[in-house]
Amino acid sequence: MTEKLLFTGKTHNKGGRDGFTRSSDGELDLQLSQPHPAAERLFGAAWSACFIGAIEVAAAQRKIKLPVEPEIDTEIDLNADGGSYFLRARLNVSVPGIERDVAAELIHAAHEICPYSKATRGNIDVALNLV
Repeated sequence: MTEKLLFTGKTHNKGGRDGFTRSSDGELDLQLSQPHPAAERLFGAAWSACFIGAIEVAAAQRKIKLPVEPEIDTEIDLNADGGSYFLRARLNVSVPGIERDVAAELIHAAHEICPYSKATRGNIDVALNLV
């Protein structure tokens, strides 16, 4: 297998009251006066965007035409237990216009494809919900 770099996302972040995050291409430019809940929101947004792409890849691999773009409502929980912090996630996925069992198959396949899902596997509790 030959590894091929597809993309590098670059951001610059500053903490504190005047905190922000900016991408090197200027597409992302957000004020972040508090690290939380901004971190959980940004993580949820990034994971959702990647997961939608993974659903599209899974559909293409199966020669399934998606009549409508998938949508995801992601919830990232920041939890504390005895001074230790951890995350929990719920991806509430809608794949309209196809049969429910096919949509469920695509969601589970996407969870195997998505790099964010791979990075979190075994590290945080993840619920995949077909809505």
